[in-house]
Amino acid sequence: MEISPFPFLNQEEISHLYSSLFQDMDNNSLTSNDNINANLKRRRKDGEDDEDKLGGLRKAKSNNNSLMSDILTSLILLDEEEKQEHQQWVIESQHDKATFDWNHKRKLEAMNDYHSHLQTHFSDLDEMDGSGTKRHGRCASLTAAAVAVAVTETAQASSEQSGSGGGSGHQRRLWVKDRSKDWWEKCNHPDFPEEEFRKAFRMSKATFDMICVELNSVVTKKNTMLRDAIPVRQRVAVCIWRLATGEPLRLVSKRFGLGISTCHKLVLEVCSAIRNVLMPKFLQWPNEDKLKMIKGEFESMSGIPNVGGSMYTTHVPIIAPKINVAAYYNKRHTERNQKTSYSMTVQGVVSPKGVFTDVCIGYPGSMPDDRVLEESALFKRANRGALKNVWIVGNSGHPLMDWVLVPYTHQNLTWTQHAFNEKIGEIQRVSKEAFARLKGRWSCLQKRTEVKLQDLPVVLGACCVLHNICEMRNEEMRPELKFDLFDDDMIPENSFRSAGAIQARDHIAHNLLHHGLAGTSFL
Repeated sequence: MEISPFPFLNQEEISHLYSSLFQDMDNNSLTSNDNINANLKRRRKDGEDDEDKLGGLRKAKSNNNSLMSDILTSLILLDEEEKQEHQQWVIESQHDKATFDWNHKRKLEAMNDYHSHLQTHFSDLDEMDGSGTKRHGRCASLTAAAVAVAVTETAQASSEQSGSGGGSGHQRRLWVKDRSKDWWEKCNHPDFPEEEFRKAFRMSKATFDMICVELNSVVTKKNTMLRDAIPVRQRVAVCIWRLATGEPLRLVSKRFGLGISTCHKLVLEVCSAIRNVLMPKFLQWPNEDKLKMIKGEFESMSGIPNVGGSMYTTHVPIIAPKINVAAYYNKRHTERNQKTSYSMTVQGVVSPKGVFTDVCIGYPGSMPDDRVLEESALFKRANRGALKNVWIVGNSGHPLMDWVLVPYTHQNLTWTQHAFNEKIGEIQRVSKEAFARLKGRWSCLQKRTEVKLQDLPVVLGACCVLHNICEMRNEEMRPELKFDLFDDDMIPENSFRSAGAIQARDHIAHNLLHHGLAGTSFL
């Protein structure tokens, strides 16, 4: 191994070495100080950056909190708006429902009033012809006086020119509508066929003439300075044709050449005259002699003694009234016809010849037969003792009383009771057939009429009186006018009103069977 020798340095090289060494140390110290200062500056800068970042984070957090609060506030406001909109919708829905219900109610009322308005509709059309006169009602008297003076002067002038002592009659006012009367003039002619007259008026010319004579003093009107009065025969014909056909007033107007309101007025006037003048003569409770004859005829028919009449209750359809609608609602006819029906009752007692001897008219259709009987004048007459020893035969809808005889209605009847019911049915058939002829002859009773409710009893009473006149004068009814009567019998809640009547009915039934008067059709 080889070792090299170490060389020794002189003074200049040592000083130069030291100087270089110290210079390097100074440079290193300066360099380290600069590095330290740079590090300090960098740390300060980093600290400032950290503070800036922390401030930014804090600022962002505060911004986020503010944004969340804004979102929550918006959600709350939206929820409130939704609640308000829902409440507004509920209020509007309730308002719409109330409006719908109100409109529905008004429509129902309008439908109920529709039929009642029909009876006045055509009257209004006719009244429009004379609307000028109605609008100037205050000047009517002056106008009439002026026309009368003009007519008188014209008549005097014409009489002076012709040299005659009297005028030829008064002229009619110009506003009177000229209507054709050809049909009525043809019917009123003496050569008009009897069969055609019967077909139109349901009676012969002789019967019609008799009615006109009876009503002449009540129905006649005097001529005026403005126009001639409608003759009695035409007045009576308007009423009878309307009752017989049941045609609307506009057709009556065309047939007789009169205004609709005039025809309506004539029908009510003549019906009132028939009730006041003819009813006391042709529809009255029989006296003792006639009652005795009636009892004998019923006994020869059925074998039941002391029967003074056959009683039946029918219903006449009407338009729905404006008041007490429920009272006139007829449930039985509604179920049978499958449409809402309203009616008015007509209770009648009939003789063996089919002539009415007592009528009770005008009670609502919802009342059962026993209630109608209790409200009638016949019931009050019986309570006063005027029907002693008299039986009025009713149907199963009437109660058994001391003067009302009705059939057995319970089940499992004996032969005696069956025989009794058969004979009671024969008597009851008399009144039912009489009512069938009443409705068949006067067609206005078959359908809803235009007559107002308060005027309808007068019209129904007139139909009953005219029925009696036709029956007493043996007026035949055409086969095509036959009417099938429909009225359900409702058994009353209290079918027995008298224990004595129960015994009397059993005694009558026993006598019928054991005296050979019962017949054999029930076997």
